[in-house]
Amino acid sequence: MSSTMSPASTSRVFDMGDHETQLLTVAAEAPKPLLIASPCETGEYPVLLFLHGYLLYNRFYSQLIRHVASHGFVVVAPQLYTIAGPDSNPEINSAAELTIWLVEGLPPLLPPNVRPNLSKLVISGHSRGGKAAFALALGKCSSESLPFSALIGIDPVDGMDKGSQTPPAILTYVPGSFDIGIPTMVVGSGLGEVRKNPLFPPCAPRGVNHEDFFRECRAPACYLVAKGYGHLDMLDDETDGMRGKATYCLCKNGDRREPMRRFVGGAVVAFLRAYLGGDDGDMAAIREGCAEVPLEIQKAEFLP
Repeated sequence: MSSTMSPASTSRVFDMGDHETQLLTVAAEAPKPLLIASPCETGEYPVLLFLHGYLLYNRFYSQLIRHVASHGFVVVAPQLYTIAGPDSNPEINSAAELTIWLVEGLPPLLPPNVRPNLSKLVISGHSRGGKAAFALALGKCSSESLPFSALIGIDPVDGMDKGSQTPPAILTYVPGSFDIGIPTMVVGSGLGEVRKNPLFPPCAPRGVNHEDFFRECRAPACYLVAKGYGHLDMLDDETDGMRGKATYCLCKNGDRREPMRRFVGGAVVAFLRAYLGGDDGDMAAIREGCAEVPLEIQKAEFLP
């Protein structure tokens, strides 16, 4: 990977990129309802499969996935379920089946002359979707899936507490136990482990959160934690309906969502440029503390 840095490369990933984007809603044509963010310009682009958090709607991530798409990626965000119990196996298997469908099903849905490069397919997810992403990368599914080139967990959560993991349990509590074989990034929220009020548990409790996931990763891997922001602060500024209103009430939040959303989007872009595009400039800037990030980084660790 190249590590050449320029003033632009140290901050622009945290802003919208140069690509005009289109947000596509797909229903009947796909195995699951999809929200797709795609560049509009002619070209071939890597594909990011993004899995939503527990009981959240994929549309709550519209601004985040457009941010990533504007830097030259096709982002596919399925609505895996609307009601679900503690068992994640059904959505893990659905996501695996969706990867197979992408080969023939995705190209006709994209803007003219936009080609998805599924040889650079990234699996990612937030919260319970982050757990599902790790499960897919670890092969914990009964359905066949396409191979993945990279893995991203955004504030992943493996249950209510250590010893109270939801099926399938992902964490083993053995350092370096994840034999994944692809570059991995974990992004955590500093406030995720803090209770919003005495009536509800933290949204990302210690013992089953980002710190535990990263501890089991092997190189190459990176770990970034945002100080002063919460588990749902990467969602859209406005999330509608009862579930949308609940996102403001259940988790400890930062002052506003934009900085965390820009941070997550920029970190994802920097990571993908490094490991899919061979350009380590943005990740090097973050690693060396010279990137102009939109918030304070509480922790940054890298396994080369």
